[in-house]
Amino acid sequence: MEPPPQRSPQGPPSATIPPTGTCGETSFVPTSWPDLANPPKNRPIGGPANNSQAIILAAVPKSEKVPTITPPFHFVTPTKKITSPDDIRKFHDSQTSKIFLGFIVALSESIRGHKISDPCHESPTITKLVSIIQNLLLWVDQIPPVQQSSRYGNISYRTWHERLTENVESLMLQFLPDDLKPSTVEIIPYFTDSFGNSSRIDFGTGHETNFAAWLYCLARMGIIKEEDYPAVVGRVFVKYIDLMRKLQLVYCLEPAGTHGVWGLDDHHFLPFIFGSSQLIDHKHMKPKSIHNDDILENFWSEYMYVSCIKFIKKAKKGPFAEHSPLLNDISGVPNWNKVNSGLLKMYKAEVLEKVPIMQHFLFGWLIKWE
Repeated sequence: MEPPPQRSPQGPPSATIPPTGTCGETSFVPTSWPDLANPPKNRPIGGPANNSQAIILAAVPKSEKVPTITPPFHFVTPTKKITSPDDIRKFHDSQTSKIFLGFIVALSESIRGHKISDPCHESPTITKLVSIIQNLLLWVDQIPPVQQSSRYGNISYRTWHERLTENVESLMLQFLPDDLKPSTVEIIPYFTDSFGNSSRIDFGTGHETNFAAWLYCLARMGIIKEEDYPAVVGRVFVKYIDLMRKLQLVYCLEPAGTHGVWGLDDHHFLPFIFGSSQLIDHKHMKPKSIHNDDILENFWSEYMYVSCIKFIKKAKKGPFAEHSPLLNDISGVPNWNKVNSGLLKMYKAEVLEKVPIMQHFLFGWLIKWE
């Protein structure tokens, strides 16, 4: 049985958890963590169904090498393909699904046992990607939220997103070599969808998965190499989470959906995967350590999982076991290896195999519909 548990700074530590904005607290109805031996005590009546046993019995996803493309290139505008459970089953059985999830596993393994501040190989491309996201962070400061009657969904976010859309091609051309510049037609949709929906002013794991898809496309083109993976997580993804935290707080983004299907967090999943990998075999910190406020205060900037918990405790009111029962249950898991493997299985089942999330996912030449 494996049970589960985001945030973080940029390159070497300089991260800050922004103060809670004026968005007010949020709540959601959690599902069960897949540990049938110790079912959550707080599972709500009428909560969304979750096939816990199927997740428990599933194999832990394995890391996969990303096959790189070779000329001639056939970049296309990606389109939606998933509309039904049959489509999900087709995707589940495809090589594309296996390698995409295997890429996420490889990213998770690359950061295993490492703090955010640990030195890692940082290529010029990684530095450029971090600077692009840093630029997006600066835009938030330049586009303050407007006064409005609604507590959630500040319309200034649409201005921010419009600036992103207008500038995204020039941002991509900053790191693409000449022969790969035509790929913008394919990678731009993944990137622009990584930061939420400008119509609904919301954000969720589908958008977060688009960011992973954008990184995967860069790996397919050889722009990101395996030796870059620790920096992809510890520098690029960490900076992305910084940005998403700020967007959520400043513009009060709604969770995409009425509640987190997995019940980990209103908006995120991947930082829990990467963060639990960081803590595998840690000499002192155990899953139960999330209840120690001193640990949260002293280690949030080094460990994404700890940062996730600190951020949630800052943003939500009331007892942790009540507003985050699943994370509370996960804290009883004996070790981080079980947490990490359980989260990987859960991500596959509750994100990559859910029609409401994956109906928005795009397929082109780099991420093929097979």
